[in-house]
Amino acid sequence: MNGAAPAPSPWLPTAPCVPGRHCAAHPDAEAVRRAAPGTAPAPLACARLAAGLATVLLGVALLPAAALLPSAGRLRLARLWARAVVRAFGVRLTVTGAPPGGGPALVVANHVSWLDIPVVATVLPGRMVAKREVRGWPVLGALAAHGGTLFLDRDGLRRLPGTVREVAGALAAGGRVTVFPEGSTWCGRAGGRFRPAFFQAAVDTGSDVRPVRIDYRPTGAAAYVGEDPLGASLWRVVRVPRLTAEIRILEPISAIQYPDRRLLAAAAQRAVQQPVTPRPTTPPLTTPRQARATATRRPDLRRPGLRRPAVPRQPTGRGQEAEAPAAYRAVASDSANRPSSSVHHRTSSNPASASSARTPS
Repeated sequence: MNGAAPAPSPWLPTAPCVPGRHCAAHPDAEAVRRAAPGTAPAPLACARLAAGLATVLLGVALLPAAALLPSAGRLRLARLWARAVVRAFGVRLTVTGAPPGGGPALVVANHVSWLDIPVVATVLPGRMVAKREVRGWPVLGALAAHGGTLFLDRDGLRRLPGTVREVAGALAAGGRVTVFPEGSTWCGRAGGRFRPAFFQAAVDTGSDVRPVRIDYRPTGAAAYVGEDPLGASLWRVVRVPRLTAEIRILEPISAIQYPDRRLLAAAAQRAVQQPVTPRPTTPPLTTPRQARATATRRPDLRRPGLRRPAVPRQPTGRGQEAEAPAAYRAVASDSANRPSSSVHHRTSSNPASASSARTPS
């Protein structure tokens, strides 16, 4: 053998994002050593790193006790632990959208960093699908294995159907499984194509797909791409001040509506990668009760521009005004016994007012 590295699998997902380029502009070691502007002080970074690793170890210690809890208790404990891990590393979390209720769901999200796993678990705890290399990570690998993570051998295409069947079995049992269908991490400024393999599990079980979008601010600070070492990524995360993880829980996609895994994967990719647009502000709707109140409200005669309707009077030859004719007296006497709406619409010359009174509730 000539000792050359084996060629990567042609089907293995890859991303063009690498550290040091504009797509993932990581601070170099010299800038970190000098505590350049925009980075947290070294003592604070060390405290965050120690707190984060201690919280991860605490999760490993609690695994035997968590196994004795019912399913709802384990999910609640996992959510609290994941939130504690994110906060310990100095990451702020903002969540948009309502998390789904019970029932099986295939959670799919874009992939930026190792932080994606605890960030998603803060709102949607469940089993994860991770690459086989995660199993060998110190501390985190043991925690992932004891937490029920399904490990995928990305170099072995023949083993992929078996992993998909495991995901389908977890969904059929009523569980929740999180998948990163891009297959590789991206810097956050761009995303990759969603691979359709694991969407077959949702199609086979009729489970909903729950798309999730993850963003980090500042962009690229938490990116874990290419040959970036895990230790360097941990140190970079704790050095960034006010690092914020934004997670948006999008509307579910029914596998019944998209019975083909490729169509289902394309629909989920469009939902996750679409640009965020602010919602237009709409005026409040008028309820039927408010419409009736507006239609039957008496006009305020004290307001400027509103006059009491005049009753015609007949002048006399002696310079005095005589009483109104009998027809006007009948209208005036009859209006006193009618509701105010009848008086208002009889005297109003505005056709919009009359149409409002005829609008059914």
